[in-house]
Amino acid sequence: MMPGPCARLFYAALCTLAGVLPCASAIAQQWPLRPVRIIVPFPAGGSTMESVVRQLTRDMSQALGQQVIIDPRPGAGTVIGVDAAAKSSDGHTFVGVANSFTVNQTLVRNLPYDTLKDLQPVLLMARTANVLAAHPSVAPSDLKGLIAYARKHPGKLSYASFGNGTTAHFAGEMLKVGAGIDMVHIPYKGQGPALQDLLAGNVDIMFGNLPDFMPHIRAGKLKAYGTTFLNRVPQAPELPTIAEQGLPGFETDSWFGLLAPASAPKEVVARMQAEFNRVLTDPAVRAALIERGLEPLGGSTERFGEHIRSEIAKYARIVREAKMKID
Repeated sequence: MMPGPCARLFYAALCTLAGVLPCASAIAQQWPLRPVRIIVPFPAGGSTMESVVRQLTRDMSQALGQQVIIDPRPGAGTVIGVDAAAKSSDGHTFVGVANSFTVNQTLVRNLPYDTLKDLQPVLLMARTANVLAAHPSVAPSDLKGLIAYARKHPGKLSYASFGNGTTAHFAGEMLKVGAGIDMVHIPYKGQGPALQDLLAGNVDIMFGNLPDFMPHIRAGKLKAYGTTFLNRVPQAPELPTIAEQGLPGFETDSWFGLLAPASAPKEVVARMQAEFNRVLTDPAVRAALIERGLEPLGGSTERFGEHIRSEIAKYARIVREAKMKID
């Protein structure tokens, strides 16, 4: 995809400012010329994505010489925020994405952007396990009991998700298929509203991001049935995995990555990648993420690109097997 008119003018201006320096070098040295915007396509104040981006950009404004602005743009299963980034040509806009970005390629008809052509990878930032939790009023005390109850009472249990195509949605469908049970899916516009209804007992169970659920589990406000990595999570070793409770191979995670519009020059992408990788090697930052149950990642654009393609294939297969649709 060729850069838009505004982007071309922006790059030309940088080359002019650079004088005899090569254009690529000029872009790298002069950028950014204005505040850098990172769109978060989830509701403000209720997503792990937002907390990860805020943690990693806390001191980045000083390194870049420009303010870093977090711009929440929720809606349509992250499509609204991602589309805004894809159509941006100002050279200063990025977007945080999670699993739903690769899910939407299969699950959403008539996407307003091309997943692989209109955006380019920057890097994977972090990932975390999910945990299956329930309101204390749900009677079964363990996963085996929950599955037995669901088989005896098909369609009675409700499971919340933070939107169609999110990891919570997919994990719920994987549980339905793997355990041979029927549950009612109730999608919400973000993890925050879904979690509040789970805490209030308005829905029965939910897969959620471990860092946001553990405080409620340890306070007794929620009960946990298991985590979704194949091995127990170091931050909560007392919680069994779902895989070890009769569903071998059951594995999901929530990952968080950064994308740029296809129009962004490679030098700008490389600069942002370098800044995030620098922050992700900071011992204090890594410790803060790990303490919250997040695994710091980082790495190359190529690695993230490969991850995106493999996730698209994986979720396409799950959509077909579970006969998923948007509720």
